Amino acid sequence: MAALLSAPSALLPTSSAATKNPSFSAHWSPPFGASWHPSAAAAAWASPPSRHQFGVRCQAQQQTAAAFIPREQRWMFEDSEINGPDIWNKTWYPKAADHINTEKTWYIVDATDKILGRLASTIANHLRGKYLATYTPSVDMGAYVVVINAEKVAVSGKKRTQKLYRRHSGRPGGMKVETFDQLQKRIPERIIEHAVRGMLPKGRLGRTLFTHLKVYEGPEHPHEAQQPVPLPIRDKRIQVDK
Repeated sequence: MAALLSAPSALLPTSSAATKNPSFSAHWSPPFGASWHPSAAAAAWASPPSRHQFGVRCQAQQQTAAAFIPREQRWMFEDSEINGPDIWNKTWYPKAADHINTEKTWYIVDATDKILGRLASTIANHLRGKYLATYTPSVDMGAYVVVINAEKVAVSGKKRTQKLYRRHSGRPGGMKVETFDQLQKRIPERIIEHAVRGMLPKGRLGRTLFTHLKVYEGPEHPHEAQQPVPLPIRDKRIQVDK
């Protein structure tokens, strides 16, 4: 009934019809299921619309206000400033301000007598940020890791002679194969880089995370200005017992 009274143009006779035919309003009857009284209809015709009718109008005004922001300048505003707060999606997702590279933590770890696989898995977890409460699989939330003494990393069993590293030049017959011991003598940094790269995501995110790994031969590194802290290691079997 309120909806019928709020739209009197749909129920009441028009002024032109009532003027031309005075008996029209007397014989006019409301639709089935509704009652019509002249006093109530006159009040509904003269009174302004009720408050609940302004819902769509306010939404249109909000969209009109957002239109005043030039399209080329909307990148400077967040979605909540343009369209209002998002009350439907309440799941937290990191913004660009939550993973700024200049504010990331720097870790340093000495690879001397540490098992290659266990060291690489620990480094990969910190590069991805899996130890943080704000960890998000699709966002770079991790830290930087500096590895020193890469030539002293250890392996178990007969991997020094049986573990093979392959690379290809791209030409027919260009396959190169060398053992762990041979590669450690030639380029020791590549062993740790190869192990960590295989534990990172495959794609743009993994390529970006790999740039946060810094591996060096010997105890010297050029990252003193970043003030790296010791890498926290929870694996008790990572160190080789001699």
